[in-house]
Amino acid sequence: MKLKFLGGCNEVGRSAILVDDRVLLDYGMRPSDPPEVPLNSGNISPEAVIVSHAHLDHSGMVPSLMVPNVYMTSVTRDLTILLGRDTIKVGKDQGFAFFDEEDIRKMDEHTRTVAYGERVALNGSDYEFELFNAGHIPGSSATYLRKASEDISLFYTGDIRMAETRLMKSAAPSEFPASDILLLESTYYNKEHRDRQEMEHEFIDSIKETLASGGNVIVPCFAVGRTQEVVMILHSYGITPYVDGMGLGVFRLFKNHPSFLKNAKALNDAFNNAQFVNMTRRKNIFSEPSVIVTTAGMLNGGPVLYYLKKIHKDPKSKVLLTGYQIEGTNGRRLIEDGHVEVDGKVVKVSASVEQYDFSAHAGDSELKDLVSRFCKNGTEVVFMVHGEHTNEFAAWARDNIGCEAIAPKLGEEYIIE
Repeated sequence: MKLKFLGGCNEVGRSAILVDDRVLLDYGMRPSDPPEVPLNSGNISPEAVIVSHAHLDHSGMVPSLMVPNVYMTSVTRDLTILLGRDTIKVGKDQGFAFFDEEDIRKMDEHTRTVAYGERVALNGSDYEFELFNAGHIPGSSATYLRKASEDISLFYTGDIRMAETRLMKSAAPSEFPASDILLLESTYYNKEHRDRQEMEHEFIDSIKETLASGGNVIVPCFAVGRTQEVVMILHSYGITPYVDGMGLGVFRLFKNHPSFLKNAKALNDAFNNAQFVNMTRRKNIFSEPSVIVTTAGMLNGGPVLYYLKKIHKDPKSKVLLTGYQIEGTNGRRLIEDGHVEVDGKVVKVSASVEQYDFSAHAGDSELKDLVSRFCKNGTEVVFMVHGEHTNEFAAWARDNIGCEAIAPKLGEEYIIE
């Protein structure tokens, strides 16, 4: 089995792994300005693509492929279409175009939705695969792919979480099949997640303190998964937020797929209590201290830039980041340098900035447990992908588990027999 790594190597973003030049696992973009795309973009012709989930760093370039067969869960299909259309809109504003509406239509036409646990044979080949709940966002999947002619298999985690959140049931590693090869995300290698309930309390206390002092709270969130999780947290503590951006449309889409949610009623109750914002309503929000949950989660576009311009000089206000901030994004610049870029200008942010780890990824100990579990079950080679410290993770696995562990570089190919 030949693996070629077209993205996601020593970086978080643009995941893309090509198997035998025939099967593509994910095809995403990296949320930089402009977005970075996988290697050989526009020059590969796989027979099938299996999409782990709908975040842009895994699905964002799929509409650009002329692929006969696309496989994903039903909610991932709907989200990929929604985010693809938004990418077209953002591209018109920022001067890039990777695909158009007709490409999205063709992708949808060639998409087959797959349920968890359903075994699928890829047409005209000796590959079969099965999807498992990855616990990351609704519809997220880990992929087991087997090549019958060589009796070899791989397991690709995609983005994975092994603990429940308010929105999601956790992945269940005990249900994962043994495989010869493991492709493992590494986002939070060497970083453990804090106790969720303790962090929620700190998050809420910070918000209440800010509102009491007359400030406003901006909570930038990813539209898919994080916005819904944060709105549920706020509702549980009796706080009514404003919700702006694509997170509302994603919520409405989730309502059509309740089986992928931990508690569809709790999500619905939380959004019924929220106040929704459009462009004309934004200017009235700051008439009193408010909490605004808005896209984008890494501050690279979206309504959050409007709000940052409004509060950046106000030391009483706060920006509460809720997730990982990729290098090169506004979110990372805000944490490290205290400024963001808006409309080509550098804006110094005097408002307080705090970061909370409401992550939908596995933490350090969970990642290490996965390596150990798979290797005990016969995995021969582990590839660390989708992380900024994959070399260190691979070294840890070699030293502590004794397995063959590799941190691939962009464009590298490996043949596993």
